[in-house]
Amino acid sequence: MHPTEPPLSAEADDVALAHAVERNTAELLLRMGDAGGGHRRRDDEVSWTLGGSPLDYHNAVVAAQLVDPSVDAVIMESRERLRRARVPGTWHVGPSMRPDDLPARLARAGFDPDGQEPGMAARLDHIPVQPTTGLDVQVVREVGDLEEWISAMGSGFGEGLREAEWVGEMFLRIGLDRPDLRHLLVRRDGRAVGTATVLIAAGVGGLYFVMTVPDVRRQGIGAEITRAAMRLVRDAGMNHAVLTSSAMGRSLYQSIGFRQVCTIRLFTWRPG
Repeated sequence: MHPTEPPLSAEADDVALAHAVERNTAELLLRMGDAGGGHRRRDDEVSWTLGGSPLDYHNAVVAAQLVDPSVDAVIMESRERLRRARVPGTWHVGPSMRPDDLPARLARAGFDPDGQEPGMAARLDHIPVQPTTGLDVQVVREVGDLEEWISAMGSGFGEGLREAEWVGEMFLRIGLDRPDLRHLLVRRDGRAVGTATVLIAAGVGGLYFVMTVPDVRRQGIGAEITRAAMRLVRDAGMNHAVLTSSAMGRSLYQSIGFRQVCTIRLFTWRPG
């Protein structure tokens, strides 16, 4: 894997790490939404991809530096684009987004609070070594492997197979040979039991779609998937891995060395 910009310093503070969480996550969501044909906006005010996915999370507003009188107009523009596309969508509100009262303005415009995600980071100079035996971790390079990745992810991640199939199709459109974007498939005894995706961007490596199929959870597989992804990031020359966690995954990531550096709040509009 090849970085697109220099790695963030190993001594980076929490403000810099939080910004890296936001930027890396934004990069992945924008790439996927663009691959889906979403409306693309990138300027000094806002960054979004809207209308390219049936899934609210992936019709995403990922950056905003707004001032009056344009704040409410931009919010309403995002809602109107979602309404026209007849899909739900989400503002991913991180600590750098402005104005400070953006959450209240979103709520008034019909974007309902939809949970929050801890943004976490880990240094990579001491990745815990506790290998789970019998696991084969490989990088997805062929369509057949991607199909296994989709099936495994669809068994227990997010919105299930509906989300997994859309995500897999977007990754296929983006290309499986991208040096900064890799997908990991974990097998045990020939069976796909886990997945992860790694994106090198914003000077860090972002970990996404980390999951273990439900019937083999609590056997150390999720931890080994995460460590394998961390090693991939380290081998790319990065000093930090970052991710946004579900409530279920937070304690696992903490046990491997991740710590919370920010919170991403979600605000979702749904048609009808």
